[in-house]
Amino acid sequence: MIPIPEIDDSSTRWHSEGNDPSRPLIVLIHGYGADEHDLIALASSLPTGFDYAAVRGPLTPPFPMPGCSWYPLEGEGSGDIDVITESTNRLLAWLDSLGRTGPVGLVGFSQGGVLAVHAMRLRPEAFAFAGNLSGYVMPGGEMPGDETLAERRPPVFWGRGSSDDVIPEGLVVHTTDWLPGHADIVGRTYLGLGHAVAPDEVADLNVFLTKQLEALGC
Repeated sequence: MIPIPEIDDSSTRWHSEGNDPSRPLIVLIHGYGADEHDLIALASSLPTGFDYAAVRGPLTPPFPMPGCSWYPLEGEGSGDIDVITESTNRLLAWLDSLGRTGPVGLVGFSQGGVLAVHAMRLRPEAFAFAGNLSGYVMPGGEMPGDETLAERRPPVFWGRGSSDDVIPEGLVVHTTDWLPGHADIVGRTYLGLGHAVAPDEVADLNVFLTKQLEALGC
């Protein structure tokens, strides 16, 4: 299996009010070929009751692709659920190092959406909710927390474009089958949208996150 480096905390970008570790936190997880600057820009359009932290993926895609990634899409390690699990474990180790005491949610785009759900599959008690934007659920076997996740059924927002030609149809079908049995899913499909995030989706995500903030009593 390919080695997965630790998360570089010095690259993390924050959008927060003060330095209160008990405030609810949303971890923003970028997609393939992007970096921590990609999703932190969304924070200003999302509820102010959360702190937001955007992390940088530990891998570098092959040239000429820019940015960073969480797992390879080609060559060694591509499509390997063990690689995705190890990358997710790096994310969890970074989160542990923060010493946060408040509730935590995850929002990711594409690969980041995969990691958001995968983190829940590894630690179902650790996360209050997740947002999966143009991502999917990785097939390939049961994870340690799948049974508990199915019992807890945390809220998960899953948004995707009807014209997304990046995510294979088989992964969309798998996610459509798997998510409702493990989460309280809020699903949206955006007509004509490709592999991207649209203003309508940001608005829907904002509504979803506002409801989570209210449910947390914050």
